Amino acid sequence: MTVGIAIATAVASVLILVSGGLSAMAYGAGFVPVRLAGAALPDGLPLVVPVFLTPLTATLVHGGIGHLVFNLIMLVYCGRLLERTLGSAAIAVLYGVGAYAAAAAQWAFDPASAAPMIGASGAISAIVGAYALLYGERRAKAIGPVPADVVHIAWLAAGWIGLQLLIGAAGMGGVTVAIGAHIGGFVAGLVLARPLLLWRYRDA
Repeated sequence: MTVGIAIATAVASVLILVSGGLSAMAYGAGFVPVRLAGAALPDGLPLVVPVFLTPLTATLVHGGIGHLVFNLIMLVYCGRLLERTLGSAAIAVLYGVGAYAAAAAQWAFDPASAAPMIGASGAISAIVGAYALLYGERRAKAIGPVPADVVHIAWLAAGWIGLQLLIGAAGMGGVTVAIGAHIGGFVAGLVLARPLLLWRYRDA
């Protein structure tokens, strides 16, 4: 499942980039928060995906090769390990729910935004969140009343979002980092990790 998602994402993203249609596809297939209020998209777009599908189709559009490669590395590294433990169906659930959680969080941050959200990093954030919870080594210490596990997860989330910010600052394909999307996806991964693990081994 992980490799299949990675291949589909790579093929679609590269085709869009080499075709020169990134801007049109970003609006037509990306998640544009203001569309939920019925706002119209720019005229002349070759493809307009129904708004309820755009959290998924947005994962197939990337702002540049650097943006795409970094996301695929994180997806394959974390996803393959998780898939061994949780199974293929769980990866599909994490990725899909992560994509919608990312879009919902980005909409909550700025529902009037007309800027398209593109890239798979929101969905991948769910994979990273689940990976962090199930595989991360607990080296953090409690801070006052905040338990060590919570501090550990907060550090991992900050590190993942920080890396995405560095990508944006480096100007990889003109990527603008959607902080809300990364938080939403990461939280979805944290919430789903243990239920999916219990479901996988429910008969053990």
